[in-house]
Amino acid sequence: MTDDPSPPERSDDEETADAALAERARQLHRHLEATAELPIDRTANRWLGEAEAVAADVATSDLDTETILERVEKVQHLLAEVAETGHEGADDHLEAAKTVCTRILEDDGSSPP
Repeated sequence: MTDDPSPPERSDDEETADAALAERARQLHRHLEATAELPIDRTANRWLGEAEAVAADVATSDLDTETILERVEKVQHLLAEVAETGHEGADDHLEAAKTVCTRILEDDGSSPP
């Protein structure tokens, strides 16, 4: 019996799905990061700031898919607390971030962006 320390081989589909999920995570973070310097409502800023911090972790950490999806659900929950920001550009990024969350969660990150 031999001990093979190498990880199991991954299919091209799995690698493609991981790459798509990683790209969507980066998109989510970019949209939320873009709101950070805009003059927005204080309450909205609090929710967006927390969502951006979680999204940054998702976009920059080496996490398994299940953990990514759990954290994206958290971001989605935080964003649901914000109806509008008081700034048109920030509102656009907010809606885009909500859309990215939905796509990640509906597809489990498995289809290309």
